Amino acid sequence: MADDDPGPYPIEGTALVKSAALASVPAGRLPELLACVQADLGPHLDDYRRRYEQIAATADREAFLVEPDHWEGVGDRLGLSDRERDAVVRAHEAAVERVGGRERRSEFETALEIRSGVVIGLPDGGDAE
Repeated sequence: MADDDPGPYPIEGTALVKSAALASVPAGRLPELLACVQADLGPHLDDYRRRYEQIAATADREAFLVEPDHWEGVGDRLGLSDRERDAVVRAHEAAVERVGGRERRSEFETALEIRSGVVIGLPDGGDAE
């Protein structure tokens, strides 16, 4: 993968900007991390649909609520540092909050107090930039 094109990932706009600003990793590294996580999670989309509560779905992504330690397993599998994992979690949770829109945002924020969020891009969906 070229350095200037980390590949597709389902997090964009305000969620990406907010996460990059708060992340404990360089902002330029976040898209690469998100693309790596998407490549890992994407093939397991059907497993997420069966196992977890889907809280939103659009033409290009689906969002789920998962157990709080979910990201530890993902981070271990991908060899992410604690800081990298925290940055990815921030990005996914910010995206989950945004997917709720104004009418469901507070509900999703409350849910994220006891669970974590995952956003998975769909294979035929648009690429996030």
